[in-house]
Amino acid sequence: MAAKKAGPGSLKLSAVLDLNEASVLHGKLMSMRGSDLVIDASGVERVGVQCAQVLVAGVMAWKDDKKSFLVEKASDAFQKTMQLIGIETDNLIVKEI
Repeated sequence: MAAKKAGPGSLKLSAVLDLNEASVLHGKLMSMRGSDLVIDASGVERVGVQCAQVLVAGVMAWKDDKKSFLVEKASDAFQKTMQLIGIETDNLIVKEI
């Protein structure tokens, strides 16, 4: 069950989003569920598929909760890696419904 929180949250992604970071990222997202979220991906240097899956699952969860989920300031490495694995960064944005 999603926690109800007031106001938007923000999360700055780590430079390396690898297998070790996937469970950490999941935990951070779960703690912020229930409020609008802005993710800063400007410092990302490397993205693993596991973290990409966590982010896509986050988009779906926020959509179900009717909350906004916005990845902004995405680094070139973040954008290129996501496109390489078949995820358009435009799909990582859920606007409030």
